[in-house]
Amino acid sequence: MSNLSEAWSPLLLFSVALVAGVVNGVAGGGGLILFPTLILTGMPPIQANATNTASLWVGTVASTIAYRQELAGLRQELLLLTSTSITGGILGAYLLLQTPTDTFTVLIPYLMLTATLIFAFGQPTIRWMRARTPAQAQYRLPLAIGLPLQFAIAIYIGFFGGGAGIVILALLDLMGLKNVHAMNAAKTWLAACTNGIAMLAFILAHAVLWSQALLMAVGASIGGYASAYFARQLHPAWVRGIVISAGCAITTYFFVK
Repeated sequence: MSNLSEAWSPLLLFSVALVAGVVNGVAGGGGLILFPTLILTGMPPIQANATNTASLWVGTVASTIAYRQELAGLRQELLLLTSTSITGGILGAYLLLQTPTDTFTVLIPYLMLTATLIFAFGQPTIRWMRARTPAQAQYRLPLAIGLPLQFAIAIYIGFFGGGAGIVILALLDLMGLKNVHAMNAAKTWLAACTNGIAMLAFILAHAVLWSQALLMAVGASIGGYASAYFARQLHPAWVRGIVISAGCAITTYFFVK
């Protein structure tokens, strides 16, 4: 893969991070375009994944703060899910750091495909689940099953993480959390905790390239703030369609390459 010139790389990363921030604010999925952009600039894959995690974490924390009222009203199960998420995030980050670069390079197209499929079919699946479950239904996924599932999701987040937020939403729905705002609050909190502990592991391993991470964090923050305006102008379905198309194209490129 030919690398972009060093003169153009910062401008490209800032611009894509800006767009990713808007995309995350409107429909989600910004990481699907930011991670491959880092690869395109010539960054080694594992460092690209770690740097991507660090650059987008700030936005996740900001969203968590915005949901502080909803978080205050959640049940005690969230404490157990948080502990499980932190443990899984550490394990996922460890697995990534122990994976040889050549092996991770081979896995990239499959990880991108997984993330794109989750992003494409996650929300329709959640809507289908809700339509099939009457509002008065009392069934809830037992905590003994929900915690191991969240542990597996957290490992995936620590290792790669693309599209994992939608999987968390589906799990919370199965566990009986039906209020949309409460679900988003819990999802954002769990993602922030998992990515935060993974980022700490990446920092200790010196896997984060800070000049790029800070540049992208600024771009993503500006884009996230601006997303409130674009959310009123753009239909989320259109943005999702663009992200899914980009994910398919990038995934195809990595498979061919």
